[in-house]
Amino acid sequence: MMRTIRQWASRLTIRWKMVLWSSFMLIVLFTAYNFAQYAAVHQWMVKQEKASIQKTMAQLVDYFQEKGPLNENKISSSIYFLEKLNEKNQLIRILDRQGDPIVTVTDQLPESYVTPETTDRDILLSAWHFEDHLLVMRSPLISGDFRGTIEIVNNLETFDQFSAMIFWVMILAGCSSVLLSALGGHLLVNQFLKPVQSLADAIRNVKQKGLHERVEQHQAKDELSRLAALFNDLMSELETSFKQQKQFVEDASHELRTPIAIMKGHLSLLDRWGKNDPEILDKSLMASLQELHRLEGIVQELLTLTRSENELPSEGIAWLKPVCLLERTVKRFAVLHPEKRFVIELGSISDEIMIKVVPQHLEQALLILLDNAVKYSASGTTITLHGRIQDASMLVEVRDQGMGIPSEELPHVFDRFYRVDKARSREQGGTGLGLAIAKRLMERNGGGITIDSREKEGTTVTLSFPLVAPISEG
Repeated sequence: MMRTIRQWASRLTIRWKMVLWSSFMLIVLFTAYNFAQYAAVHQWMVKQEKASIQKTMAQLVDYFQEKGPLNENKISSSIYFLEKLNEKNQLIRILDRQGDPIVTVTDQLPESYVTPETTDRDILLSAWHFEDHLLVMRSPLISGDFRGTIEIVNNLETFDQFSAMIFWVMILAGCSSVLLSALGGHLLVNQFLKPVQSLADAIRNVKQKGLHERVEQHQAKDELSRLAALFNDLMSELETSFKQQKQFVEDASHELRTPIAIMKGHLSLLDRWGKNDPEILDKSLMASLQELHRLEGIVQELLTLTRSENELPSEGIAWLKPVCLLERTVKRFAVLHPEKRFVIELGSISDEIMIKVVPQHLEQALLILLDNAVKYSASGTTITLHGRIQDASMLVEVRDQGMGIPSEELPHVFDRFYRVDKARSREQGGTGLGLAIAKRLMERNGGGITIDSREKEGTTVTLSFPLVAPISEG
């Protein structure tokens, strides 16, 4: 049975589960409250009935005690007082020593309902005669030589009817309250789940129409509205990511296709007739090797970019003093390019300053900037590495005196495979991935990268790193 109920409940929607659970809790609460209220009212009414019969008994005892020594004649003559004292649905009976009635006064209550009994102490009890509920009180009556019993019987029919009426009123009120609460709960649950339904619809639309679908947001600042905002942010990031991935695949395919096509062309040329011509053979092999090196560079940079995106933020990170690393990197790079003049200006950065970074990432980002500066600057020009402290950051600038970048191209230079002049970049061996890799490396280390350039004047690329603590400019 319980298994069947659980299986049935598991198939219900959240809406109906919430409505049923709230209704069940209301039923439990209303039942407990009404039961407690009914028990309290019933107990109070019983107490009132007992107080009433005890009051009548006290009046009778006082009356007979005032009459002095009693006998059966005196008791019989008190019938008028008993009739006056008797109430509706009540019986008053005076018994002798043997339990035989001396006088009986009753109003709509048959004597046969209760068998006469004598007692030597006060007794208050509840009795039943078929469906009639009776309250019986007996008290000893002793006066002179007389020994008897006063017996009062109340029919609690009115009391029971009133109790039953209260019971059914509470039941009806409870059921009505539960039904109204269930209806109100259903409306509230619908209102409450409306954002969830909107979210479900948006997810369905995303599946059918694409990542541009969004959840409608409302002014409320509750948990569900924050969930909707979070979902929209997630969809925006996914949409951007998929667009970038698509663009990346398209660009990568194009970049890889070009050297492969060139190599295929030269090899086809050699296959047809060029292998017998030493000059053509030499040129074709040289061109194929150049394209092969270019292809190798593209693949290597793609792997570098992928690794930088998949590394954990804390992997390999350490506190270090950057001055030595920066100087060593520039000096090693300068040896490979004697046609350029390299200037190092790190005097503003104290030897005690420390930054938190992966050393290999800092070195690789700097090499990318130096390589770009060399590629796009004429021989004999100066490339400057300038460092300074600004607020709570260390700034490292790589300045060149090259051809510069048009202002309209600057917002795109950090995009993957983006090249300002594709023909010129190809001649220089550029892949369009360098700055994208540098930006990703800086982001992984909590830093930043910016670029400023003017055509025919040069370019300045700035790397920024947060310091251990704010340090004033030196």
